[in-house]
Amino acid sequence: MRIGLFIARRYFFSRKQRTVINVISWISLVGIAVSTAALIVVLSVYNGIGRVTQSLFNTFDAPLVVQPASGKTFHTSQIDLAALSRIGGISTVSQVAEENAWMTYRHNQAIVTLRGVDPLYSRVTGLDTLLYEGSYRLADTIASPAADGLADTTVVHYLIMGAEVYYNLGVRDVSNLPVAVHIPKRGVALGLTMQEALNTAYALPGGNFYIQQDIDNRYVVADIGFVRQLMDYAPDECTQLCLALDPGASVGRVKDQVRALLGDGFRVLDRFEQQPIYFKVFRSERLGIYLILTLIVLISTLNLMASLSLLMMDKRHDIATLRAMGMPRRQVRRIFRIEGVLIASMGVAAGLVVGFIVCFVQQQWGIIKMGSNFVVSAFPVAMRPADFLLTTLLVMVLSTLAVLFAVRHSKV
Repeated sequence: MRIGLFIARRYFFSRKQRTVINVISWISLVGIAVSTAALIVVLSVYNGIGRVTQSLFNTFDAPLVVQPASGKTFHTSQIDLAALSRIGGISTVSQVAEENAWMTYRHNQAIVTLRGVDPLYSRVTGLDTLLYEGSYRLADTIASPAADGLADTTVVHYLIMGAEVYYNLGVRDVSNLPVAVHIPKRGVALGLTMQEALNTAYALPGGNFYIQQDIDNRYVVADIGFVRQLMDYAPDECTQLCLALDPGASVGRVKDQVRALLGDGFRVLDRFEQQPIYFKVFRSERLGIYLILTLIVLISTLNLMASLSLLMMDKRHDIATLRAMGMPRRQVRRIFRIEGVLIASMGVAAGLVVGFIVCFVQQQWGIIKMGSNFVVSAFPVAMRPADFLLTTLLVMVLSTLAVLFAVRHSKV
């Protein structure tokens, strides 16, 4: 084994004679290094984009959501809210009533998902910190003097809209014109007029938020009392509970405890289960990218096979000498196997270093920009040790198979 390694190193590093074979060997090394670095860079950038997108969803989706296992709504009296709040790791329990609605403003209209939330909702998602325009207020009580000298109070409701809903309706920064919200009446057959078929209420535009396109063009947030009134819900009726967790709390452990407390009548969903389509698509796209880059690595290993074949042809006189000295064919072939693995190993090592440097520079200084219309100004990067390990294994396995194939089918 030592003789084989010594001869292989001499073939690769010898400076006495530079031939086309040496140049091709170095080209093979560079090809493997470039494909390895490309795998690291592309996967790290994709991880960064996925992390940014996931963080955008996380600002709107609660860490855990409780929904009825059957039906659409439930009464909070069915749940021991005090016991739920006492579960270790849960910091806030917020009630939500959600329903599709038709909104009209002047001559514009939109179909939206109206999410009614209680005052604790901002502690669960932090939506109040993500407003692009306006202020986070869902309801105000306004007192006006009455004829008998007593003050009358009026509750004014506000709507916090996704940015695309906001602009599609034609809402402006300052407007006292209310938005009409229409929801089909509960348990009533389709009527002949809008008044018979729909419950209608009015609320003022309160602001808008930019989070993520799927959220911005769909959701409108309102006070839960406003939505309950529109839907003819009971005062304790809701469609889901949103649970906020303490920093560092285990989502899986808290999820299991909530399930044990609520029983089979309720479902407990984490963020991955709340957005199943997005995360499935994300994993599928990542797998597709990995397969495409694997083809690039495979092409670089074909170059390695060619360089080994040419090297064995170039060293046929050395091979004849070694055979004449008594070296068996198996050991001669081992020399070229070691040569191929040596080229692949150096290429992988160089590619990992180059990929790490490129990702680190982008991570620290954001040299490559995405433009002004994106959530982040520069391409995000998130390096993961698993990607480095998986890339190393992939490139080394393909390179080793290519080396074994080239040596086995040679005339050595």
